[in-house]
Amino acid sequence: MWKDEIVEEIHQIRDNYAKSFNYDLNAIFEDLRKKQAESGKEVVTLSRKPGVKSRWSRPYLDGETKENSHPSST
Repeated sequence: MWKDEIVEEIHQIRDNYAKSFNYDLNAIFEDLRKKQAESGKEVVTLSRKPGVKSRWSRPYLDGETKENSHPSST
């Protein structure tokens, strides 16, 4: 099977990083949080827009209501 050298290098780096924390996800998470805080960069949270209940819901268009937004197939 063909192996990509770049992907292999990334996997090795990632494994070495995890190994340095004894594969403890909580410790890895705390380290990433610490690095994030020390970076001084603004952290943006991509949260849902107000009014959107789930990824499948959508806002109604002008003049549209729940009753007339999806015509029934009768």
